[in-house]
Amino acid sequence: MLTRIISAAVGIVIIAVTLIMHDSLVLPIVVAGIIAIMLFELLRAVKLHKCIPILISAELYGISMPFIYQSFYNFSPIHKDGMHIYVRIINGEISQLDFGIALLAAFIMFVTWLNQHKKIRYEQVFFALAAMVLVPHAMTSMILIESFDNKHGVFLLTMGLCGAWIADSGAYFSGVALGKHKLCPEISPKKTIEGLIGGILTTGIVYAVVFAVAGGFSFSKAIFAFVLGAVCAVIGTVGDLSASMIKRQIGFKDYGKIMPGHGGLMDRFDSVLFVLPTFYVFLLIGDMIGFSLI
Repeated sequence: MLTRIISAAVGIVIIAVTLIMHDSLVLPIVVAGIIAIMLFELLRAVKLHKCIPILISAELYGISMPFIYQSFYNFSPIHKDGMHIYVRIINGEISQLDFGIALLAAFIMFVTWLNQHKKIRYEQVFFALAAMVLVPHAMTSMILIESFDNKHGVFLLTMGLCGAWIADSGAYFSGVALGKHKLCPEISPKKTIEGLIGGILTTGIVYAVVFAVAGGFSFSKAIFAFVLGAVCAVIGTVGDLSASMIKRQIGFKDYGKIMPGHGGLMDRFDSVLFVLPTFYVFLLIGDMIGFSLI
């Protein structure tokens, strides 16, 4: 228990420092580091971590994404009333560069597969490709969320990260107190339907209250924030269960040991991996319809 507490405390300190220094290179460096470790853990799960060409190509693509997005949004000062305007030409430039790097990484992977086709199976290659695309783009949502609002970017990023962790806490306590019906017993024996409902309600209520306090109360804002929290809780649970299912099918207990008592970063960020992009999409939807949470 002490090991888990110390490990969690270290993680909280790192996150806190990153948020405090969000307007420097610290944020993309930390995000790139998280991506690199998560990709390594996933490639290790399918026994490709020792295949250097595939490992390097996936890692280089992954760690480049935070710096690409940070550079474009920081050095393209297109803002209005503190809110970032998503101009088609900027997004187009990022997409082209992103696609070019991804295509090169995929080309290296396929050439390596052709060269080592007796050792590497197709499902390993396509898993690596999926991980290479999903993890960097999902975690780079941290950059996009922070850049979304000049004044409140850190607050929004904090709420995005907390979206998964609030749901986990709410689900845990609700499950302990009321849990009777198993949600997915073969994948995650401890998760219950009651816990899931508790996590959804907890996240929705916390979001509604926090955004009301931070940005002023209105009924429409409270409803929008509650729905956002509830959706994040559901999406986070799907991410958690998906990561658990991969571990069970592969035969892993944990993805890694970088956080003693907690496992690897994939074990800690599996729900965040799905929640961050969801949170960002809601911000975009609100911006498009002229509705702001703060």
